[in-house]
Amino acid sequence: FSLSPPLQAWLEQQQLEDEEGEILLSREWRLSEGRLGSRHRLNGVAVNRAQIQELRPLLLDLTVQGQTQQLARPGQQRRWLDRFAGEPLQRQLPEVAQAWRAWRQAAAALEQAQANWQQLQQERARQEQLLEDLEMARLEDPLERERLQAEENRLAHGVRLQEGVMALIGRLVEGADEAPAVLDHLAACEAELAQMQQWDPSLASLAARCSDGLAQLQDLARDLDRYGASLESDPASLEQLQERLALLRALERRHGKDLAALIAWRDQLRAQLAPGAAEANLEALEHAEATARVSRDQANSALSAARRHAADRLEQELMEALRPMGLANVRFAVALAAAPPTEEGADAVQFLFSANPGQPLAPLAEVASGGEMSRFLLALKTCLAAADPHVTLLFDEIDTGVSGRVSGAMAALLQRLAQQRQVLCVTHQPVVAAAADHHFRVIKQVRQGVTHTQVSHLRDTQARQAELAELAGGDSGETRS
Repeated sequence: FSLSPPLQAWLEQQQLEDEEGEILLSREWRLSEGRLGSRHRLNGVAVNRAQIQELRPLLLDLTVQGQTQQLARPGQQRRWLDRFAGEPLQRQLPEVAQAWRAWRQAAAALEQAQANWQQLQQERARQEQLLEDLEMARLEDPLERERLQAEENRLAHGVRLQEGVMALIGRLVEGADEAPAVLDHLAACEAELAQMQQWDPSLASLAARCSDGLAQLQDLARDLDRYGASLESDPASLEQLQERLALLRALERRHGKDLAALIAWRDQLRAQLAPGAAEANLEALEHAEATARVSRDQANSALSAARRHAADRLEQELMEALRPMGLANVRFAVALAAAPPTEEGADAVQFLFSANPGQPLAPLAEVASGGEMSRFLLALKTCLAAADPHVTLLFDEIDTGVSGRVSGAMAALLQRLAQQRQVLCVTHQPVVAAAADHHFRVIKQVRQGVTHTQVSHLRDTQARQAELAELAGGDSGETRS
């Protein structure tokens, strides 16, 4: 297949590469342990079935017998009209989708805020009481409980800490267990090093280190003394601290949140319950939704105008294509009606059809016969072909239900279409088949109870004539002539 812009975009999205402006698709069938499996490849790279399903409409436009159900598929007639409109309208569709999504997001935010406001009104008394409880707790520091816990441990073990301070000071300053104090030992060391330094100056650095150590231990002794003074027993402070800790623990258990979450919740309630806060938020969201709705409606209005213009053109071109195929009195119209806005706009598109005089226009899928539907689909695909020149057209028995002069008209239309597009056509009509440039015969044979399908390329004129004669009613001289 040759590359087209949509196909190139799909390849880039799938991170696949083309081969010099073309792609080659293959499918390998293998029989393994009695089971038949297949594998798809694109330019030699394995691809899965989902990728093939995405790729297929970019390569083939399939029109099959009984495609009436496709007409009834939601949005299908609108998609055909958009496709006929071509690139100018296609450029509008992303803008319409973006405007709709922006509006939908703004509308969802407004709906949620309105629901929250209603809920707030219903629960306001309870939430005000909750806020009052949290405010009374004077929550400020998320780490307050850890800090108070450490302070509680210090106060609760004050006696033991004082004993430790006295023991340390005793060893450093006063001495213990009939041993001299550490500071006395270190002072003696400092004096000895000073005496030794007189005879060996290289001891200066050691003497300095000893002096530094003595100074640091003296500082340590003073700090321990100040710390011990701060450890005076204060039962009242300990009781207040324990009461505060009990309050914080109770709040955390009651609401199932830690202290940081309680503070954030308190701040949220403050904002929600502040006079006019919810109303101001609603007003801002209402303004945002209204602005987004205006943008959405403007984009939809421009898209509707483009669709109306395309519908007028489609009506005219379809009528010109239908009349030569035995539908001289046909009437066709594209009805555009307002629909709830979606990502595809705000239009409901319906094809209306009347094949006979005196019959009012009615939905195509409801009133067209099988032959009329075949002719309509051929005419429609002919009109769509100009908008998408890269896709191969495949018609499967599109001529079902017609014969004679109408078959000739359909053959002429297919032949004219094939001058600009690649067209594959499965047919049992010899008049239609005769208009083709190339012929392939498809037959089924049963050999040893198994059905085989065989495709043969009819390369010479004699083989083609014989097959056309067979379609026309038998291989006889009369049918050949």
